[in-house]
Amino acid sequence: MTPAGRRIVAAAEELFYNRGITAVGVDLIAEHSGVTKRTLYNQFGSKDRLVAVYLRERDQRWRALVRAAVDAAGTPAEAVTAPFEALRTWSETNTRGCAFINALAELPDPSHPAHRIAADQKLWLLNLFKELAAAVGCSQPATLATQLLVLHEGAVATRPLPLDSLPASAGLARALVRAATSPRG
Repeated sequence: MTPAGRRIVAAAEELFYNRGITAVGVDLIAEHSGVTKRTLYNQFGSKDRLVAVYLRERDQRWRALVRAAVDAAGTPAEAVTAPFEALRTWSETNTRGCAFINALAELPDPSHPAHRIAADQKLWLLNLFKELAAAVGCSQPATLATQLLVLHEGAVATRPLPLDSLPASAGLARALVRAATSPRG
């Protein structure tokens, strides 16, 4: 990507995240990035494509943070709940909730390229939870993965509120992992 393209994506990310995708037009993005609308369209072709690039880059950073948290976990059981620790770190600088949930709400058409990226991000996390649950010996990894995803997304959705549900959600996630991996007898 050209330097102008990088500036456009950086401006778009700030504006889309803070003001909303549908509330921000290409004129404002061009102004904030110091380029012309023509340059913006030459780089991305359309606002929809720019939204998709913004979400894809954000998704790559999120996935890298989650993978680092999983890799840093001391035990396989801790790895299962590592995405909650990643969320704690991520939320320090992302205070308007989840960009992917916001995008899904603003772009309800499943054929929109940005909608697909946002939905894929959630499915990726579900599948990661399932893989990690299976690796720790959970007898029903899909069930545990769904429970963990719901807890995680609930914690994400409540981040903008004056209510810190993340510690309670992470604690409940650890309890679910312990229950799902305890020998029955």
